[in-house]
Amino acid sequence: MSNASKFGKVAVLLGGKSAEREVSLDSGKAVLEALLRSGVNAEAFDPQERSVTELVNYDRAFIVLHGRGGEDGQIQGVLEWLNVPYTGTGVQGSAIGMDKVKTKQIWQGSELPTAPYRIVSQETDLNEVIAALGLPLIIKPVHEGSSVGMSKVERAEDLAGAIAKAVQHDAVVMAEQWITGREFTISFLNGQPLPVIRLQPPADVAFYDYEAKYNRNDVEYGIPCGLTEAEEQKLQALCLRAFQAVGASGWGRIDAMQDEQGNFWLLEVNTVPGMTSHSLVPKAANAVGYSFDELCVAILEQTLAGDTQ
Repeated sequence: MSNASKFGKVAVLLGGKSAEREVSLDSGKAVLEALLRSGVNAEAFDPQERSVTELVNYDRAFIVLHGRGGEDGQIQGVLEWLNVPYTGTGVQGSAIGMDKVKTKQIWQGSELPTAPYRIVSQETDLNEVIAALGLPLIIKPVHEGSSVGMSKVERAEDLAGAIAKAVQHDAVVMAEQWITGREFTISFLNGQPLPVIRLQPPADVAFYDYEAKYNRNDVEYGIPCGLTEAEEQKLQALCLRAFQAVGASGWGRIDAMQDEQGNFWLLEVNTVPGMTSHSLVPKAANAVGYSFDELCVAILEQTLAGDTQ
């Protein structure tokens, strides 16, 4: 890419101190190598090892920090303070997207379909939760990604243990009604939806968990996704509304379900999705002709247009 000099010096932000540090290091390494192959003057920058004040020495930043500190508006706020353009969603959209409850509240307020939930703790009346939401349930730490700390609960006696597991990762925990059906993911590039991918973990996996996301090689990724053309367009339109409702922009991903009656349900938004060999945004972009290197440059180009903040 001959005009890569237009980007100046680029910090690829990776690592950090969240529970997703290892995944972020993998993602960041892949992005860094892609940018270097494309002629971009890029360097790895791990905020756990360097002061963020050093970011003032860069012309722009490619954020590949997953989880808290990188995906929740914190690093975005630092970059805005330093006047360094960055990839992806701005401060407020990042903060909302990292908070599963705030995301669901906005979607509910926008009349977008998302599963019923309750905030739970060790003191919660678990019988009331089961009466309200039924079984099975999915228990989630509210401020974690990559399915960290999540559990599927099929029996009432397992609920307290699942909450205890989630509390190890986050002070705020939610119980969400389990949706039986097919899981899909919808990626965004330049604020527009890419082809839908169907996620089909192997039969011995309860849901698309951390292990399935990063360590298994037997997850099936369906492109085409198996929906009719009309259904796929409906899901893309729904997810675009959901993406915009939380203030997300540029690139990202939304996970959704289709229940056994054919209804779509929004699960959560990812404002800094994975960029590893197992990751979903590269798979979706590849389906419309983007190589991994071209995808990384296209994401970085958003920092030139002034549409990231």
